[in-house]
This record gives sequence, structure tokens and C-alpha cells, in this order.
Amino acid sequence: MEQESGNLRLCKKCLLRDMEGQEEYFRSLREYIENLDEDRKVSASVYEERLTVCRQCEMLLEGMCRSCGCYVELRAAVAKNSCPREYWMKMEQGGSKAACQE
Repeated sequence: MEQESGNLRLCKKCLLRDMEGQEEYFRSLREYIENLDEDRKVSASVYEERLTVCRQCEMLLEGMCRSCGCYVELRAAVAKNSCPREYWMKMEQGGSKAACQE
């Protein structure tokens, strides 16, 4: 959900990997995630499920979670991390991905 503000484009529901002008930062973030110990990371499918939930969340703004201030792509990669609003837990327990709309 992009909005124009003068020459600045705000993307309220985008991840860093989807935003123009953030390619270098995302590349650094991706390298960091790839170099995490495998036992600390979630599987690729869980990672993508978590990011799907984040994309639907009203607290996502330009790749950051406004509840906790993290970059969601990094938070979602680490197995011990959780969503500060417990949306990932609801998803993992079989709840609706629309749980973020509560």
C-alpha cells in the first residue's frame, strides 16, 4: 500500500525487500540472516508465513514493526522470536492470518 508524499514514496505495508531504494540495506540484512546458525533460524516456509502475517498487520510501516521497532524480516527469521502482538502464535496454532485485523 504505497502513498505518494511529494517526491517521497511511503510504503505502509511493504517489507524492506519490496521497497525501492532499500536494496543495499536489504542485501546486508539478507546476508546477516543467511549467516545465522541454522539451529537459530526457522524454516523457509515458517519465515514466509510469518512475513505474510506481518504484511497484513496494521503495525507494519516501511519494513518495521511499530509495536516493537524491529525490522520484521530479521525478527521473523529467528526461531526464538515472537510477534509482540502474538499474531504468529495465533497463526501457528491454526488461527486465521486475518488475526492481525483484530
